[in-house]
Amino acid sequence: MYKIDFKKPLSVYFIGIGGISMSGLAQILHFENFTVSGSDEKHSPTTEILETLGININYSHQGQNITSNIDLVVFSAAVKPTNPEYATAIEKQIPILSRAQLLGQIMDNYTYSFAVSGTHGKTTTTSMVSELLINAQLDPTITVGGMLDSINGNIRVGKSEYFVTEACEYCNSFLSFNAKVAIILNIEEDHLDFFKDIDDIRASFKKFACQVPDNGAIIINSDIDNYEYIVEDSKSKIITFGTRKESTFRADNISFNDKAQASYDLFINNEFVDKIDLSANGLHNVYNSLAMIAAGYYSNIPLAIIKQSILSFKNAHRRFEYKGTLQIKDVSVIDDYAHHPTEVKTTLETAKLCTSKHIWCIFQPHTYTRTRLLLDDFATALSVADTVILCDIYAAREKFTDVIHSKDLQNKLVQSGHNTLYFDSFSKIEEYIINNILDGDLLITMGAGDVYKIGEDLLSLH
Repeated sequence: MYKIDFKKPLSVYFIGIGGISMSGLAQILHFENFTVSGSDEKHSPTTEILETLGININYSHQGQNITSNIDLVVFSAAVKPTNPEYATAIEKQIPILSRAQLLGQIMDNYTYSFAVSGTHGKTTTTSMVSELLINAQLDPTITVGGMLDSINGNIRVGKSEYFVTEACEYCNSFLSFNAKVAIILNIEEDHLDFFKDIDDIRASFKKFACQVPDNGAIIINSDIDNYEYIVEDSKSKIITFGTRKESTFRADNISFNDKAQASYDLFINNEFVDKIDLSANGLHNVYNSLAMIAAGYYSNIPLAIIKQSILSFKNAHRRFEYKGTLQIKDVSVIDDYAHHPTEVKTTLETAKLCTSKHIWCIFQPHTYTRTRLLLDDFATALSVADTVILCDIYAAREKFTDVIHSKDLQNKLVQSGHNTLYFDSFSKIEEYIINNILDGDLLITMGAGDVYKIGEDLLSLH
């Protein structure tokens, strides 16, 4: 594998530079005086940010974009060998690195690197740990998979030895990392277009844990089924969090206010320490906050700073994000990135804590593979909402297939007696909502694609 000498900046070309993670890495190299350029299929707010920095972007994937002055090409997991730019780089024998390999090499430059992994909650917990390190004046470098108001984007370049990033398991990307501290939030079935089954996924997380150095630490959710298997071969420090009595960091006496914000008693090694109050919503953020507390204690950050950071924390965009109230009717609009059954169920249950009114969920399934393989689980999760409206499946990295359709999910829900509709366009959904939603109802747009545009369109109506 090609190794970058960060003392000798190069000309680096990113294929798919507009991706949330790729754009962050591009900015890090830009601020380290590398010459950065790249390509993407379309303009976006992310590419606009890059262009304001002077980064040149081609809005097409063509072999001629790979010019002789490029020293290194970086590609994302979505890029296939048939991509013209990738193929040209191979033909010209230009060194190439995957996004994960580049991120791993960047991490190696930091003494205290935190990698946040798990099927769910990576962006939120990475954001929590980031804000904690900032509030503790540790000046971290951060790359996060969402837009965070406190850093005005998805990237922050610090000047200390602290680095925080998400660590995604898809295509075993996180096995390119050698983090000093690995946080494992949860392990469930997902990305089954790559992994064979849950055992295959657990085996990858085990490898990830084993890569943590002996003088590092693994912070793991002890509520994970047989979590001991994941860490049994590691020689690093094992720190657990959860609701079990044996957890190092434990939440007890959990309660919620009418905004679904939690409070709980924090126990460390079964000793009561303090009461913790969250501004973030839902039970899932209790777990995320425990992981953040564990990271804070590991970094010798005082509890007062940890508590204040938890209380002041504001979620990254698209994480149970309040978008506004419709002007045409008294309806609150929430947007959420949930695209896995557990995330969907958690988000809707959080909404139930906030209101006793009718909950509408406009759901955009994400990828054909995930929808097909987890169809029954999606139907169960979505049934928490009072009314479900389905969009077409968002293909993302996949090509269209007629093996699965949103109508299949609709049929599952209707068969169980649930009120579910499908529309083949956003405009039809918006028209139905305008004519049928009632004052006081709650509307949630949900999915990892562009479903958020529906809420924004409705909010623009007078």
